[in-house]
This record gives sequence, C-alpha cells and structure tokens, in this order.
Amino acid sequence: MAKRKLLKLEYMVTLFVMIAVILIIMPVDIESTVQANYISRWNDKFARLEYMFDVITTHEKDEILKSFKRAQNAEERETILINLIEPYFRIHKEKLPKRYTVKYLNKNKVSHTDKYYFEDLYFSENGMIVGIKDIDNPNLSEPVFMMMFDINGILPPNTWGKDIYGVDIRKEKIEPFGAHLSMEELKKDCSPAGTGLGCSYYYNIGGGFDE
Repeated sequence: MAKRKLLKLEYMVTLFVMIAVILIIMPVDIESTVQANYISRWNDKFARLEYMFDVITTHEKDEILKSFKRAQNAEERETILINLIEPYFRIHKEKLPKRYTVKYLNKNKVSHTDKYYFEDLYFSENGMIVGIKDIDNPNLSEPVFMMMFDINGILPPNTWGKDIYGVDIRKEKIEPFGAHLSMEELKKDCSPAGTGLGCSYYYNIGGGFDE
C-alpha cells in the first residue's frame, strides 16, 4: 500500500514538472509563431509594393512625375500617392484616430519630432494600417516619400521590427528601411537594444529573429 502511494506521488510530481516546463516554453513558441507570421506578411506586402512600382514606372512614370511637379503642396502629393497605391492595398481615405501610438523595438516611444513619426495614417486591407510621409527634398537621390505598414493594425504590439515595417520611396526604386546598413548593423538594430527599423530590410533578405 505504501509503495503504491509512493508511486502515485512520484507520478504526480513528474506530471507537475512536465506541466511547468510546458507553461514556460509555450509563450516562447507562441511568440515565435506570431513573429514568423508578421515577417511572412511583411515580405508579401513588400513584394506587392515592388510589383506596383514596376507597373507604375513601366507604364505611367512620366505622367506621374508631371502630376507630382504640378502638386501645390505636400497634401496634394500625398493624395496622388494614395490614388496610385489604393488599387494594390485598398486604402480607406479616412485617417486614423490620433490615439494610435507606435514604439521602437527598444520600447522607446516614437515621438512627434522623430524622423520616423507618421502623422498621416490610413486603414487598409484586413485592418492593416498604412502610413505615408512626404519628404520635401530637392535631392532626387534621397527618398521622396516614406511609407510604414502596421501588419496587424491597431492591435498591439504596434512596434517597429515586430508588426511594423517601412520603405523609402525614391525616384527610381523603393527600398526597405535599413537597406544601407551592414549585416552587423542590421543585426544590432533588429534586436531588443535597437530601433527595429532595420528589420524591414533584415527580414526581407532572410534574416532571423531572436526567440
């Protein structure tokens, strides 16, 4: 009888240990799966952006450049860009409420004065949020627009490098944020100590993420 009780106790202890290990591991596995899904969706969005850019530059480039030159201000230029990308991302013209906030990967909040703060935000397909920022820069080697994509919309984490990624739109090409960084710099920026901006390029070229 005593031996049976001892075996039962050992069985219960073993069961509790297994449950504890599962509970410890499970959040990591879930987070990894969610992150992998964000990355997959981002790469899909970027591929669509590249396709859009190729179509536009092949068939409508000259006319579009003329439209941008005729635009009187940043708001008109932004409207032109929205009309261009709307068929590819189904952007809704109404802007987001101001309460939406964004963080860097190092958990610092993106402030209104930051280069990567986007004031003009719009809902898109499947609840995704698209941000557009006009850059008034006469140097054509520099970006003329920046765009951000919050893959899962207003749902958290709303963080660069997790569910938010971005691109520079130049006259001749589009590039994910971080395209100018070395691999070492990308790994550093795409870590809990970095901003997460470089993840846009790092994940696009097959970089991994810390689990």
